[in-house]
Amino acid sequence: MLPLKIVVIGGGAAGFFGAIACAKVNPHAQVTLLEASRQPLAKVRVSGGGRCNVTHACFEAERLVQNYPRGGKALLGAFTRFQAKDTVDWFAAQGVHLKTEADGRMFPLTDSSETIVECLMNAAIETGVELRIGTPVVSVKRQTETTGFEIVLKSREIVKCDRLLLATGSNLAGYKIAQELGHQIEPPVPSLFTFNIPDQKLRALAGISVNPVKLRLSISNKSPIEQTGPLLITHWGLSGPSVLKLSAWGARILHETRYQAKLLINWLPDLRQEQVRQKILAVKTEWGKRPITLHRGVDLPHRLWQYILTRIGITTEDRWAGLSNKTLNRLLGELTQGEYLINGKGVFKDEFVTCGGVNLKEINFKTMESKLVSGLYFAGEVLDIDGITGGFNFQSAWTTAYIAGNAMGISN
Repeated sequence: MLPLKIVVIGGGAAGFFGAIACAKVNPHAQVTLLEASRQPLAKVRVSGGGRCNVTHACFEAERLVQNYPRGGKALLGAFTRFQAKDTVDWFAAQGVHLKTEADGRMFPLTDSSETIVECLMNAAIETGVELRIGTPVVSVKRQTETTGFEIVLKSREIVKCDRLLLATGSNLAGYKIAQELGHQIEPPVPSLFTFNIPDQKLRALAGISVNPVKLRLSISNKSPIEQTGPLLITHWGLSGPSVLKLSAWGARILHETRYQAKLLINWLPDLRQEQVRQKILAVKTEWGKRPITLHRGVDLPHRLWQYILTRIGITTEDRWAGLSNKTLNRLLGELTQGEYLINGKGVFKDEFVTCGGVNLKEINFKTMESKLVSGLYFAGEVLDIDGITGGFNFQSAWTTAYIAGNAMGISN
């Protein structure tokens, strides 16, 4: 009996993990990995600022899926088969141990993404995966209506296989192949990005962070989206975990509005508005003769406090004793629901995440095999799955690739 011929297109995290899983479950299979570029695992190398945020210390499937704006429902069953704890154990078995940081992100003890790159490369070689780098794929066709694939390379070479795993990430070539094989593609748009805010006085506060804040994305005719967490003021506007999470959940509607939207910021989410009022009134009573700009009464960075005051017209000359009820109410509004204009998006240098990809209804998540084309499998970001920042995108890649690799390797 001839050995199974299996090809994986895409030399990223999902491609390597799927190829390794397949070769392990079926040592007799001929597993070939095709990577278009000269440097496989490029995103792994740069992720997490070069440290590689491998996964997140969230070991319950029900909680884990809550971190995926798209794909969470489909991943629920998949995570019962391979989740973050399994990822930790898999790397430990290869001699790579992970550590958990205060926010739940998990990194290799070495704090170097090269550790993960070397681990995956070595595991692929040890399991007999044939690595072919600098090998772009032009097209994929069925050999017959029911079996096998013919892969046409840019060099015009034709590679034939029995089963095929598409793990091409957000590369447009991968979407094109999937579409040509009959799959529907949800239009890819950016996810995980920062907000450009056209307010020079705010940008002048670059470097100031506040934790927590509550953000509310307000777009007409759309349900508001909210996130709470740390916020960082930058030279172009706003960043930080709360902004990145909001951008992920709002990726589609922000794309539809060309990244023009109203953002409401509650700088003091741990306090009810009446509690904020009482704090300000207490300062007014105690420091009536002092400048408002110098005695803030709420726990905010001093420069941010001064900026907020300028937004409602309070100057360095104004004293607490002269604060009218009308101005007090405006100050409360700025502190708890200040309105900012989003005018475009920036980038988040550590992540390159796309919302969109192969329609999930066309995939069997027990095997990651196409429901439309037998022998065709998918893993990673080529699917319409994306997570928030914190290791969740890698985890969906490990999970879908592991399931796909095992399913592909099992002979009929």
